[in-house]
Amino acid sequence: MTDSFFFFFAVIAATLFAGLSKGGFAGVGMVSTPILALVMPPVQAASVMLPILLIQDAYSVVSYRRTVDRRNLAILLPGAVLGIALGYSLASYLPQAAVALAIGVISVGFSLLGLRGRTVARSKRPAKVAPGMFWGALSGFTSMIAHAGTPPFQIYVMPQRLERDLFVGTSVVFFAVVNWMKVLPYTLLGQFSAETLKLSFLLAPLALFSTWLGIRLVRRTDTERFYLIAYVLLGLVGLSLGWDGLKGLFFA
Repeated sequence: MTDSFFFFFAVIAATLFAGLSKGGFAGVGMVSTPILALVMPPVQAASVMLPILLIQDAYSVVSYRRTVDRRNLAILLPGAVLGIALGYSLASYLPQAAVALAIGVISVGFSLLGLRGRTVARSKRPAKVAPGMFWGALSGFTSMIAHAGTPPFQIYVMPQRLERDLFVGTSVVFFAVVNWMKVLPYTLLGQFSAETLKLSFLLAPLALFSTWLGIRLVRRTDTERFYLIAYVLLGLVGLSLGWDGLKGLFFA
């Protein structure tokens, strides 16, 4: 690690984006690990982010504990367990760029369909078991590989048109559980060190403040505008992931 201004700017920006995501603007936090990867190796960046995410999860879960869709959690979490186990098994072999490109393309396509569909009256989709298990597994897998589990979760849950706080609360609890599931695999893979843990906990106050700020902003946003923002963020994240995948596969 380094003492440069750019290094501190990167870690502060990454923490702020993660907090806004945990506060309810799901998706924006996915830029956190890539930002850190500008100033440290990607594996080290992921290991710094996980304790920060756990701290932010605790605050978010307390804030949204009364607005959770238990049926969605019951469907998604078993799939996430399988996805995390698969991600752990393939962590050393799978080209992360290919995963990023695939998720990026799917996310952009879904975002465009969602934004187009806002002008058409549509019925809400129910929470179905088979699709939920699939998207839950994909969310757990991509979260384990690159802290990129948000797009699969959104692709499954957003068409249900849950109320704003119910959507956010379900997302918060789902990823809090997923992140705790990742602690053991990350430990077994040797991704934590005294240096990364020290940096994570030095950033804890900023992590809590940014999560509080995200919650305040979300609660000032009505449901329709919230979904518009969510679809736009999903598309932007998809473009970012897709570009990262293309660079890794063809320009590395």
